Amino acid sequence: MNERLQKVVARSGLCSRRAAEELIRAGRIKVDGSVAHLGQKIDPALERVEVDEVALPVAPGLVYFLLNKPAGVVSTAEDTHGRTTVVDLVPEGSRVFPVGRLDLDSEGLILLTNDGDLAQHITHPSNRVTKTYTALVHGTPKPADVRRLTAGVELDDGPARAVSARIVDALGENTMLEIVMGEGRKREVRRMCSAIGLPVITLFRSAIGPLRDGNLKSGEWRPLTIDEVRSLYGTTAP
Repeated sequence: MNERLQKVVARSGLCSRRAAEELIRAGRIKVDGSVAHLGQKIDPALERVEVDEVALPVAPGLVYFLLNKPAGVVSTAEDTHGRTTVVDLVPEGSRVFPVGRLDLDSEGLILLTNDGDLAQHITHPSNRVTKTYTALVHGTPKPADVRRLTAGVELDDGPARAVSARIVDALGENTMLEIVMGEGRKREVRRMCSAIGLPVITLFRSAIGPLRDGNLKSGEWRPLTIDEVRSLYGTTAP
């Protein structure tokens, strides 16, 4: 069903209808790549809307949940072994899927949505949407050991390299590291740390691109704001 563009933009939560009209007049909104005009009608289920070159999700029924995944929860929509999944922890009947995954023993932020375009944007390697991890490892690494994580570590499925890595704190025989990754292969952070002699004790994902939330407790979720969704859409490699 076609609707006036300013009404669709306002319904997204980005701004009021009057402000949407001003954005259209200023030429800041595009529909399927073409500059929009005032009074234009669109089908929000089929046409792509961008504001200042960043996608504005307007299709009906889109939902976005940020979950702090506990250890022992599976990062899939279903599990054949009857284990608790991340989908079990968000509102029932939401028909969402996790974007990427955290392994069974890891904790932290994971996004669940039914927006396939955003999921593809986040997971596509060319966009390099970073993921930030806090890893408690056993051992006392030297600066040279940490530099190996960014220089590249050879794994059984090819070389792996962190975008950045740093020591956060020394805790007796253990060390807290912050590791930023630009890709997400299976158990990659754990395998990289193990390869340099620093087995991981606990692993927590603290950020997905620009998205963080230090107040979200283990097992809790919250919906994303429209600004947070657009910040994820706008995140690409430099």
